[in-house]
Amino acid sequence: MLQEERIDKWLWATRIFKTRSMATDACKKGRVMVDGVCIKPSRNIKIGDTISVRKPPVTYTFEVTGLTEARIGAKLVPQYLINKTTKDQYELLDMVKISGFVNRKKGWAGRQKKKDANWLTLPRKCHLPILIGILTMTMKTKMMRPNNLLSPQNK
Repeated sequence: MLQEERIDKWLWATRIFKTRSMATDACKKGRVMVDGVCIKPSRNIKIGDTISVRKPPVTYTFEVTGLTEARIGAKLVPQYLINKTTKDQYELLDMVKISGFVNRKKGWAGRQKKKDANWLTLPRKCHLPILIGILTMTMKTKMMRPNNLLSPQNK
């Protein structure tokens, strides 16, 4: 049986993080603490240590009850840790999930669709006659010539 194990490996093996590199990055960013102290990914942990993992907006707290080098199944996780996260942290998580849908803007939220971007930037052959018609009408009505554009009346 193991006496000590690297924290990044244990976080990955107990399914707190999806990949070991994500666990390593969290340690490097200061989001993982052992007994209230920020640690490096190479830090060894032992049974009885209290680990805090900050995944914004929630800080999860676990107590180490077992060590393993290999990734374990989800049903076996309770044998290796005790979840000591407080209820107010879970309530905070629920509040964030609910509030994400309340003030959602409608319309052009997010990335443009390819169809919209093409219409705005590059006219296709079917759009070309429409654009030519619009341009000729505006040129006839406003008499857009270089001399008229530079005159002091248009400033």
